[in-house]
Amino acid sequence: MSALESLRKPLQIGNVTLDNPVILAPMAGVCNPPFRNLAKRLGAGMVCAEMVSDKALVHKNERTQHMLTIVPDEHPVSLQLVGYDIETMVMAAEMVGSATNADIIDINMGCPVLKIYKNGSGAALARDPNYAAKIVEAVVKRVNKPVTVKFRKGWDDEHVNAVEVAKAVEAAGARAVTVHGRTARQLYSGRADWSIIREVKEAVSIPVVGNGDVDSPDVALQMLQETGCDAVMVGRAALGYPWIFREIAHFLETGDKLAPPGVQERIAVAIEHLHLLVEDKGEHTGVREMRKHAGWYVKGIPGATALRDRVNLQETMAGMEETLLEILDTSRVIA
Repeated sequence: MSALESLRKPLQIGNVTLDNPVILAPMAGVCNPPFRNLAKRLGAGMVCAEMVSDKALVHKNERTQHMLTIVPDEHPVSLQLVGYDIETMVMAAEMVGSATNADIIDINMGCPVLKIYKNGSGAALARDPNYAAKIVEAVVKRVNKPVTVKFRKGWDDEHVNAVEVAKAVEAAGARAVTVHGRTARQLYSGRADWSIIREVKEAVSIPVVGNGDVDSPDVALQMLQETGCDAVMVGRAALGYPWIFREIAHFLETGDKLAPPGVQERIAVAIEHLHLLVEDKGEHTGVREMRKHAGWYVKGIPGATALRDRVNLQETMAGMEETLLEILDTSRVIA
């Protein structure tokens, strides 16, 4: 059996079957229903929602409750919770379990952002594998969905404990883990250490998802082969380029590479993304959120640089769409 053939067997996480081993990472401020919908349609085997605060859910914060929205076309979908208190994490997980049709509940033990880890959440939670396991065990006992955990290599290079965390949460009932090959102190700088992903895979029997620096079909295959992980997670490489999911999935399935989307398709999907955001969040918020996405979509398009400032000034859907179409027309003239 070839390396590619060995990667084609369906990945099972609890009772959830993934369409392929390419997963959208749960990026804060990005992975709302519009973006997840596009990522799924363009090939993601599973999509992950941006993290939701347990305490905000328990206190019925309106914005946070809206973040629980899941549209029919995006399954399978994982909804991620962040917190440190066992009681509120369990309460929030029960709310997700009863009030949403999420397929998987993920626990964030990897976020390196100061406002998250300073209260013991995110990456700080993984500093104490025993306590991390207690949270997982408590949540698993109270929900009927598979529970997974995402964490990093460790806190810093002197405190690398991913294997210990993985073994602890597996024993507590986690059905899969995602390992980001950077420490919390690294944030997103430097290169990800894939060797820690391999060490985790060798230490546990549940599925392991590799995360860090996957930005092309070749790199995705390289990670799968070098680490033995069961799936790859794609984050920043999907910003403005959700086609990466179908490109990786197709390559893993066939060994062939798809041609990248042309400028017309890129602008068409950007406009579709704009409409989905406005439908989901209203014109005022949707257009403002689209500014960053538009900048990512048009990166590298001939003539786009001169018009990018105008993208960031748009306040209406019509204005944003007009600007994106102007970028398309300009690229045609230059070409």
